[in-house]
Parts: sequence; C-alpha cells; structure tokens
Amino acid sequence: MSLLRLLNRALFKLSFAVAMTIVTIMVMALSLSAITRFISGTGYDWLIELPPVLVCWLVFPLLGPLFKQGSHIQVDFLSSVLSRKQLYFLKIFINGVALLAAVIFFKAGLEATQLYFRLGQLMELEIDLPIWWMYLSFPVGFAIMGSFALELLIDAVTDRSPQELESE
Repeated sequence: MSLLRLLNRALFKLSFAVAMTIVTIMVMALSLSAITRFISGTGYDWLIELPPVLVCWLVFPLLGPLFKQGSHIQVDFLSSVLSRKQLYFLKIFINGVALLAAVIFFKAGLEATQLYFRLGQLMELEIDLPIWWMYLSFPVGFAIMGSFALELLIDAVTDRSPQELESE
C-alpha cells in the first residue's frame, strides 16, 4: 500500500505539473497569435490550433488527482442523511465503481489508440501530429485514475469496519 501511495503522490505532482505547463503553453500560443496578428496582420494557424489539441492532455491525466482531492463535480447531500455505516458502504461502492470505470475506459482508450496508431493518420492541422497522440491521453488518464481509485478503495475498506461503525 505504501508503494501505491508513493506512486500516486508522484503521479499527483506530475499530473499537476504537466497541467500547469499545458495551460501556460495554451495561453502563450493564443497570446502570441494575437500579438502576431496585431503586428503583422497575419497569424499562424498552428498557434490557434494548438490549444484544442492540448485540451485532452490537460483533462484526462487530471481525473485521478481531482477525484482523490474531491475536486470533481459532486452533489454532497447524502452525508447528512445517511448513517456512518451507510456512508462507509457508499464510499466503498463509489470507489469501486470509479475503479471499474477506469479499467473499462482504459481498455477502450488503449484500443482506440492502437487503431489510430495502425492507421497512421495525421490531424488536419498546420502541425503534422498523429491522431493517436491525442487518443493516447485517454488510456494514460484512466490508468492514473485507476491507480487513485484503487488507493481510495483500499483506504475505504480498511478505514473502519462496519462493526466499529455500528457501536457508535
């Protein structure tokens, strides 16, 4: 378990570092595009096309860290209605479903990436990027998500037993 925590701590820091770098590149590309158009009257299409290409690498690798942090979209009204025992099982269920979904989407993303890798298609942009490069963010992000969901599931199961919760 400590190895999983160590791995997830590193993935957490790496995911946020990559996300900050991508946001910086996106802002700089759009700013440079605006400045270039203002000064010269013409712009480079790739500066405008770059941010949408990078969005998938911004979103998917952050799924796991945001899930662990509790920063994802959630509706938290059950905690005031359910007992501690029910919350214990709900937490296990949620983390189990998240792990299962991460495994399923990882497999689907890997298959899509392999398909586009074999096809060898390029994006129709000014920059020649292979399409599989964008799809690769899907299995990478869900592998990270799976790692965090596994840690949270183990934490939920080992946190407190239902018997301890009944006695309260």
